[in-house]
Amino acid sequence: MKNSPLTGTLTALVTPFKKQQVAFDDLRKLVDFQIKGGIDGLVPVGTTGESPTLSHDEHMDVVRATVEQAHGRVPVVAGTGSNSTREAVELTKLAHAAKVDGMLVVAPYYNKPSQEGLFLHFSAIAEATDRPIVLYSIPGRCGIEISVGVVARLRAKYAHVCCIKEAGGSVDRVDQLKQALGADITVLSGDDALTLPFIGAGAEGVISVASNLYVREVSQLVAAARNGRFAQASAMHRRLYPVFKALFNEPNPVPVKLALHKSGLIRSPEVRLPLCPAAPENRLALFRAMKALNA
Repeated sequence: MKNSPLTGTLTALVTPFKKQQVAFDDLRKLVDFQIKGGIDGLVPVGTTGESPTLSHDEHMDVVRATVEQAHGRVPVVAGTGSNSTREAVELTKLAHAAKVDGMLVVAPYYNKPSQEGLFLHFSAIAEATDRPIVLYSIPGRCGIEISVGVVARLRAKYAHVCCIKEAGGSVDRVDQLKQALGADITVLSGDDALTLPFIGAGAEGVISVASNLYVREVSQLVAAARNGRFAQASAMHRRLYPVFKALFNEPNPVPVKLALHKSGLIRSPEVRLPLCPAAPENRLALFRAMKALNA
């Protein structure tokens, strides 16, 4: 996997809980479900994995359990980002030692560094590993966007900074990145509902929340779009779109955990505070969308 682009459908794995403890048996079951469904890669301990409320020990235990269960069958890209550069470097080193295939590194949140600060932050992380790094730009959560210029500088200096997860909601960003870097950067959608237009603009896949449950469906949509079968991909997108929207009618990953629990893949839908259970009307909307998709 060294320095290779990660493409296709990668699942942003939830971290299952039972009585507020990490449910490792459910996690292992979910990993096997993903691989049997044809997933291209797994991304544990990102935002969907509730990394902000995991302790450092839990964070790394989830990474190690995912790597162990995947057993080389698909790449594992661990979330190692933080708004503290020292913490992000430490997590990256630990993930490297755990033999992950790559790291997902989010822009520093809350402290809102300058673009030069972003470049220095990601440079320090890049120097802690030689495995692929997926930059993660999500200004809605971080309050700052990773500029195209910073991506280009990092790509020029570090061969393994080879991907970016784009979750800013802008198809134009895909065009900007591809105009600046072309095939030198792999762009992955960070929003299930925008995967199809992103691929149309040149993205190579998605880091998906919906694929926690709908592995085959999302994988088939992405494969069809990447192979130029846009009529087929569009029809699949239309069918999946109500579920894509319902999975974000509450803060992520509240709805997707509900969906996984409803489908019997995890024993509990619980999340950790400050996340809380979904409002009754949003639960019903999600279950209606699931029922319609499965009809």
